[in-house]
Amino acid sequence: MKATAKLRHRNTTQARTTNRHTQYATLNGHLQAQLTRGAIIRTGDILTALGLTLPDGQQSWYGRHTAKAYRTTTGTNPRRAWVQHRTTSRWIQVYVYSPADPALTTALYTYKATRDALAATSYTEAA
Repeated sequence: MKATAKLRHRNTTQARTTNRHTQYATLNGHLQAQLTRGAIIRTGDILTALGLTLPDGQQSWYGRHTAKAYRTTTGTNPRRAWVQHRTTSRWIQVYVYSPADPALTTALYTYKATRDALAATSYTEAA
């Protein structure tokens, strides 16, 4: 019993002294390594890669459309990971996907803001 109490105290003390980034990276587990090397991506990452600049509120709706497309395709929820918000630096939970996931493309064409932005980008490139 005494050893358990010492272990609990030591772990609690260590948890209090670590920085927040380490704590959330620990919560992510293996997802953190996959996020770092690009094996899984957030919905904002694909928008950035395509050169689409949307306000945070519209990016959030694109993420919801992507999650809905993923649920429709697989019947399950996508994986969630803790990441820092790109503007506020607060830690939030977001869905993460494989870069080749068809839900990402489906959502690009079903969400009006991204569909219009893609059409404008395609038109500009063609001109």
